[in-house]
Amino acid sequence: MASDVEHRFVEVNGIRLHIAEQGQGPLVLLLHGFPECWYSWRHQFGPLAEAGYRVVAPDQRGYARSDQPGDIAAYSLLHLTGDVVALIHALGEDSAVVVGHDWGAPVAWTTALLRPDVVRGVAGLSVPPLPRGPEPPLSVLRDLLGDGFYQLYFQEPGVADAELAQDPAATFRRLLAGGSGDSQAGKPPSPWIIPKGSTTLDTMPEPGRLPDWLSAADIDTFAREYSAHGDRAFTGGLNWYRNIDRNWELLAPFHDRGIDVPALYVAGEQDLVRSFPGMDEVLAGLDRAVPKLHDRLTLPGCGHWTQQERPEEVNAALLDFLAHLRPAA
Repeated sequence: MASDVEHRFVEVNGIRLHIAEQGQGPLVLLLHGFPECWYSWRHQFGPLAEAGYRVVAPDQRGYARSDQPGDIAAYSLLHLTGDVVALIHALGEDSAVVVGHDWGAPVAWTTALLRPDVVRGVAGLSVPPLPRGPEPPLSVLRDLLGDGFYQLYFQEPGVADAELAQDPAATFRRLLAGGSGDSQAGKPPSPWIIPKGSTTLDTMPEPGRLPDWLSAADIDTFAREYSAHGDRAFTGGLNWYRNIDRNWELLAPFHDRGIDVPALYVAGEQDLVRSFPGMDEVLAGLDRAVPKLHDRLTLPGCGHWTQQERPEEVNAALLDFLAHLRPAA
């Protein structure tokens, strides 16, 4: 239960991160995506803690109750993986299992890539490990999908920031419902495109009713967690997107390097990430990119919000994966 979760702040790399934690035992870090926070893992705390794990979910850099550095360049994957490593050590541990969803997945995969000595196992929900291509990603995406692709639309500082912060409850209601499997009605997922002259939320209408997995109380909680940063409530998370090409540059020394720790990949059949250019090839090559892949699961009818939409299946997959890992030293 989320009510049994304890909250505190931890200093890492010169910033203060809010963390939510429950349980005792080997450390499992849960890394949320955009636009989420620790509460995205509300259904995972209890089952993992009851199984004998110490479960910690931070609000990552720039999100919710955690600090939001002003410099856009302070949100690169090197900063984010540095936060994960520092948090593991600040919690008094030498290693952890790192689980990430959405943007949290690239952070988890990259932490496993760069610091396998501190990652006992890695699990990615929604986003698989993406190989570094020969060209900067944004130019490739622009050629394939146009300037309306949401990752390109998010590049201009202040624009999507203001649109999303105008009414945070409406933002969460529209994005969470709109990205879910419930909204797809069995249709194949498609890229999120924001047509010229439209705003971010124009493409995500108000739902007639919330999906069964999402309550009005959940929406209120997300909005409340984001209230600390006011009209910049979403700026920290958006700044992650503004580092996509910078990440490509910074990770050049690790081009073609595989992830050499035990791994798990879980995604929804209706997840919009499956519609990204080249994703079929990425998924076909997953066993080569992650040679120690324990399992890969596709959840029928599930959309983008994997662990919120299908908590029982995700929890079962995580517990099976954790049970197969070597004990922490």
